[in-house]
Amino acid sequence: MSIRLNPDQERLIQTKLQSGKYRSIEEVIETALRLLDEYDRSESEWVEEVRVKIDAAIEASHHTPSIDGETFVNGILTRLKQTNQA
Repeated sequence: MSIRLNPDQERLIQTKLQSGKYRSIEEVIETALRLLDEYDRSESEWVEEVRVKIDAAIEASHHTPSIDGETFVNGILTRLKQTNQA
């Protein structure tokens, strides 16, 4: 496989090599790819966690009486005032 890097990418790799932390271009790229894979996995886990929370909230809403937005916000503001006064 052959890849082309733009000048900014080449400078970044050279900077990493000059820092002494990496011994080769391959090591820099290997680290970058590993971190990208970790990022993608953690993002997928986060999305799944959010889906589970949304599903739980939807399920809870089936067993909870409806409340209008103004009443909801006023309740939050009242609790905040009580917390700040305590």
